[in-house]
Amino acid sequence: MACIATSVGLGNVWRFPFTAYENGGGAFLIPYIIVLILVGKPFYLLEGLLGQFTSQSCAKTWYMTPAMKGLGYSQAFAAFCVVSYYCALMALTLYYLVSSFQSELPWSICQPEWQDYCIDMSTNRSIVENRNVTIRSSAELYFRKIVLQEYESIEHGIGVPSWQLSICLFLSWACVFGVLFRGVKSTGKAAYFLAIFPYVVMTALLVRAVTLEGAVNGILFFITPKWDALWKPTVWYAAITQCFFSLSVCFGPIIAYSSYNNFEHRVDRDVMIVTTLDTFTSLMAGCTIFGILGNLAHEMNTKDIDKVVRGGTGLAFISYPDALSRFTVVPQLFSVLFFFMLFVLGTGSAVALCGATFSIFRDHLPNVKQWLLVLCVTCFGFVVSLVYITPGGQWLITLMDYYGGTLVAIIVGVLEMMTIFWVYGLSNFINDMEFMLGKRLGCYWRFCWLIITPVLMIVILVYTCITYEPPTYDGLRFPDYAYGIGWFMLALGILPIVWWAGHKIITNKMLSFTESVKVAFRPMEGKWGPKNPKIHKEWETFVSEKNFGAQGGLMKTFFK
Repeated sequence: MACIATSVGLGNVWRFPFTAYENGGGAFLIPYIIVLILVGKPFYLLEGLLGQFTSQSCAKTWYMTPAMKGLGYSQAFAAFCVVSYYCALMALTLYYLVSSFQSELPWSICQPEWQDYCIDMSTNRSIVENRNVTIRSSAELYFRKIVLQEYESIEHGIGVPSWQLSICLFLSWACVFGVLFRGVKSTGKAAYFLAIFPYVVMTALLVRAVTLEGAVNGILFFITPKWDALWKPTVWYAAITQCFFSLSVCFGPIIAYSSYNNFEHRVDRDVMIVTTLDTFTSLMAGCTIFGILGNLAHEMNTKDIDKVVRGGTGLAFISYPDALSRFTVVPQLFSVLFFFMLFVLGTGSAVALCGATFSIFRDHLPNVKQWLLVLCVTCFGFVVSLVYITPGGQWLITLMDYYGGTLVAIIVGVLEMMTIFWVYGLSNFINDMEFMLGKRLGCYWRFCWLIITPVLMIVILVYTCITYEPPTYDGLRFPDYAYGIGWFMLALGILPIVWWAGHKIITNKMLSFTESVKVAFRPMEGKWGPKNPKIHKEWETFVSEKNFGAQGGLMKTFFK
């Protein structure tokens, strides 16, 4: 349940819709499903198996190849970057939640100063075609002008956070602390609510969305395949990054949660359940959002979904509230339920990501009380998150999402696959998992792990580097200093990988350079393997009988 609460979260309901929107709706859906099958599921199973086999955090699992221990720290860094702005999004949901208790939903009406370019529930549907202004929905204007007080540019700074959002942000981090300070067991208990409740509200919202006029056109825009998009590497890149965010792979929480499983637990079965639910949730959120966008297009007398609303990270805070305002029966009740649900989803994701970061500190400071470590991590996270609730905060979320989250996660993912299956060896890993699960994993998993998944990710990463285009917000470039900050965050993210590899190689002074490299990439004796001493001895006996270390060629790897 904890993994469901982690994977079925803001990545599905918040990030998936705007990523699909910015990549052409149906043009994105087919690559996403393909990537989910060839990259997402194999990665999720890999991290689940790795955590369960070692019963260790994302850093200590890399005793498999000590030189790559930095991967665990890079995962924790990326997780912290993401959770820092996830909590800012949770603050926005709390703001909307409180606003939902008003007698009239404030985003359902146009303010007097917006009348010339705003459309709301009371506006005549026949928009004057020759009006020389860009029409915006009241929900969008409320989000940008009242909630965010958004700047048109951050050329001269990002401003200061409002006190209302600051309080909401504090409460968001307090909830994360409240779940984490009692340990992982309390996380598992909370996960039952965190995972189940959102589906009740999402179903109600979907039913309402599809019954709106024009909703069918929006949903068709979302589900209609655009086969020419299969040849656009940018769409594949977006699909891979969304897959990582949706499933929370390459960020550490899957390894952390699975490390608490019983050693013989059928984690492969859990993977199929979680990834299927994750895909279903993304599709549900997509149909809801695009149904609403179809209705907005109908309201604005246009068939072009692309012209309905500006994209970006705030899309979900525009389209969902607009749908809620169109509920004919007590829209305030559904609004309260929805934003409470969104907050619950955010809590599930934030707790998992923050927990992955916290596990690094727990490994290095085992004698410090858990509640004190959690308090330090969450307090620091609160201070960092303040920048995301400033008038320029949405710009910074876009920047951090790209450099601190997306790029770091993809680099970690590529190196993770190469390290485990090309350095440690697929045959060795399959033998380890056979010992744990009592059966050999199928050809589909082996073929994806050895060839398809790493090669596909390498191709996408290389192409992205060659054709690099700096990220933009709402079509506008960032100031040069902002890109400098972005590259600095990326460098910080991958620094542990480089430093740890160099450290492990250089410290073996008694050996030649070649031998030092071999030792650095060889499993650490006594450290790598099952944590339980009794099981560890049984595993050593098992792998010695399997001729541990001998690959035996691809035929043996796939068909033995």
